[in-house]
Formats: sequence, C-alpha cells, structure tokens
Amino acid sequence: LELKRMSVSKDYRGRGISKALCGEVLGFAQARGYGAVVLSTSMVQVAAQRLYEGQGFRKVSAFSPSLLGSLLCFQIFHYRCKLPGRT
Repeated sequence: LELKRMSVSKDYRGRGISKALCGEVLGFAQARGYGAVVLSTSMVQVAAQRLYEGQGFRKVSAFSPSLLGSLLCFQIFHYRCKLPGRT
C-alpha cells in the first residue's frame, strides 16, 4: 500500500494529527492483509521523516528526481514500513 501526499494544514500541526493519520493508514493496511506500506518524501521534509521513522518506517533508498536535482544535491527518500506478520 502506498501512502501518498499526506498533509496537515499549518494551523493544525503539532497536535498529533499526522501521527494519528499515519497510524490509521498502517492499521487499515494491516487489517486488509498488506505486507508493507511505502511512501516517498523529500530531504527537506525533516519533520515528516521524523514522523515516519517514529511510526516504524525505514529509509530504503534515495534518488535525485532530475538533472537539476542532482546538481543541487536534492534527493527524494523512499520509506517502507513492514507490517507485523507479513514480509
């Protein structure tokens, strides 16, 4: 299952909403038999990286999305969270 484009309005950040949403996605995926949840985020989204890593996601790869991205050393990180009882 892919978690894509999760965002919480700036006015509501810091209230645990992202953590709750992420937990709901993981529970939804596990209940339906998915083996893992994957997502992508950019290197500048440090708060998002901390959130995902705190929820059990592990960084599995990184890449530059374009030639310009390579020149600027900009990377996209791929994360994966293996769900209990699955591979």
